[in-house]
Amino acid sequence: MSSLDSSILLAFLKAGEAPVSGDKLAKELGMSRVAIWSRLERLRSVGFSFEASTRKGYRLTEVPRALNSALLDAHLRLLKVRPEVELLPTVDSTNSEAERRLAAGQDAPFGVLACAQSAGRGRLGRRWHSTQPGNLYLSLAFRPFIPPDRLKPFTLWMGLALCAHIEERLGLRLGLKWPNDLQLPDGRKVAGMLTEARLDADSVRELVFGLGLNLTGAPKDFPAEIRTTAGSIEWALGKTLDVNREAAAVIAALLQAWKDFEEGSWSRTFRARWQAHDILTGKSVRVTLRGEPIAGIVDSIDADGSLILRTGGKRRTIVSSGEVTLRKP
Repeated sequence: MSSLDSSILLAFLKAGEAPVSGDKLAKELGMSRVAIWSRLERLRSVGFSFEASTRKGYRLTEVPRALNSALLDAHLRLLKVRPEVELLPTVDSTNSEAERRLAAGQDAPFGVLACAQSAGRGRLGRRWHSTQPGNLYLSLAFRPFIPPDRLKPFTLWMGLALCAHIEERLGLRLGLKWPNDLQLPDGRKVAGMLTEARLDADSVRELVFGLGLNLTGAPKDFPAEIRTTAGSIEWALGKTLDVNREAAAVIAALLQAWKDFEEGSWSRTFRARWQAHDILTGKSVRVTLRGEPIAGIVDSIDADGSLILRTGGKRRTIVSSGEVTLRKP
């Protein structure tokens, strides 16, 4: 990514619909007008469009549909999000890449994004389809040094924060299927989360939060095996999104959610967000992980985010992890 390209694009984002003077931009960046024109031509070659107006300057009229490093960085700068976030063309898994960077000593927090993953993974060793170039394959890495028991509600909280963000920003209400799936109102899955941590005896030393979010794509674009169960935000809204702007906004929302979690203020809105986005309470489910599956009616969650099941009479069973499937009536 060119920091100069990012600075040029940031000037256009700040201007909105107003034209940007080439003279003024050249002076602010310490360049000649010819150099600015040359940079704009390079940006045109990768999907940007600029409209030139005599004596007024340039307007940004079109941006790439896929993630673009310079544009994403410009949006993050506009939102004053400054932890390092690097966009890679492709990677095996953004979680794996984040883990490698933590092991190599990279300062945290930081983010790793990829246009595609060759070995994207979800919970329980499942594969995450990761070839749609307009989607968000993201991992955020932290060194929190918090007690391990504090980590229990983390994934659920991050999912609820993302649901709240998307509803507030785009007007689309998502449902959270405990513990890590986000679904459209029709039940199609649009996101999955995977949290992985390195623990010492008394603290979480390294933490990686992974998110796969389908921003774009219609069901026909997904592999046959998930075509009837997967969807995207853009498809649900029925309108085209600015992928780079929405990716930056999601990153900003998740980093704020982490800050709230780290500081402890998350608990003030945790219950309300669960009630707004939970799709399981009152449903008959089966939970499996190891050993015999547990069947029951979902009652709620406890303060740590564990699922509370009514499993017969007044008996209540607490489930801290597992795979949930809905049972037929």
